[in-house]
Amino acid sequence: MTDHDAIYHRLFSHPEMVADLLHHFLDPALVSSLDCSRMKRMNTKFTAQSGERRRGDIVWEIPTNHGDSVYVLLILEFQSGIDEWMVLRLNVYCGLLYQQLVDERQLKGTDGLPPILPIVLYNGKPRWNAASSLQEVIRLPEHSTLWKYQPQLRYHVVDEGRFPEETLKKRDSLMAIFMRMECPADIQSLTAACEDLVTWFATHPDGPPLKGLFRELIITNLERLGKVDSTRILPEELEEVVAMCSYDIRDLIKDHVDKVTAGIAEDMKRQAAADMKRQVAADVERQVADMKRQVAADMERQGELKGKIQILLKMMQRRFGTLPDWVDQKITQADSASLDEWGLNMMDAQSLDTVFSG
Repeated sequence: MTDHDAIYHRLFSHPEMVADLLHHFLDPALVSSLDCSRMKRMNTKFTAQSGERRRGDIVWEIPTNHGDSVYVLLILEFQSGIDEWMVLRLNVYCGLLYQQLVDERQLKGTDGLPPILPIVLYNGKPRWNAASSLQEVIRLPEHSTLWKYQPQLRYHVVDEGRFPEETLKKRDSLMAIFMRMECPADIQSLTAACEDLVTWFATHPDGPPLKGLFRELIITNLERLGKVDSTRILPEELEEVVAMCSYDIRDLIKDHVDKVTAGIAEDMKRQAAADMKRQVAADVERQVADMKRQVAADMERQGELKGKIQILLKMMQRRFGTLPDWVDQKITQADSASLDEWGLNMMDAQSLDTVFSG
């Protein structure tokens, strides 16, 4: 299990994360009868074909409003490809779970078997299209009399990449933000999701104690994308990591734009005729300058400066509490360079005055 997969597993070992998944991504009629406030994790003993214990599978026992329990079998599918035999795997796991309940004397023969809700949480890039029921993979004619003797099982899949970003943004859900972080359209989308994560925790002070795990997840994702050096010493607070990475990513975008425009200029220079080289070079330089000004204007319109202002205000509010009016006015009227400087000053500033004085 990789570092990323281990963080994934630890996140869904918290009942609040599982409850958020159930309430926001399953049929409400199905979840309405579950009492997620009393759910408890079960220590399962599933093993892979290699004989090693599987750590990507989690079982939660959730009481119902009718006095019974439902066992939620959550499969965390980290593979880049699709397991065509997932329904068969789940059929085996359900049997093993029932056998474990019997072996541990949690069931009597007269009790019957409790229901199981199998869920696959999938974060791969190809959209999930494997069979979701055993009936789909058993080779029998539709009206065969043998159907009544065949095992029956169906599972629910949450394919993270299938949900549009705009749909997820509308949900007041930690799970929705998590899915935006796992399947971002681009690096800007990842940055926006991370900033929304900070806002979510700020507006849900009684939320689950998961900020440390989300900090690890952000760093791991950025390392996988090659956006953060693994040897770099990073802040301990989630808010400061997100703020720092937001600045770094915007700098990367600026560098990329400069390289692209410089490359265009060089191509145009090489294509110029020798007798027109001096005139063409002058024209190219003017075009590059115009392109840079246009790119800078576009980035400004996209809210770069506004984003920096919002992040810095959130960091200062967290550090110093309610801010006086003069601070808000000073920050909202500042230019980009000043905001960058004050953001760095925040790392070791002891008072509001030292943030602005350096």
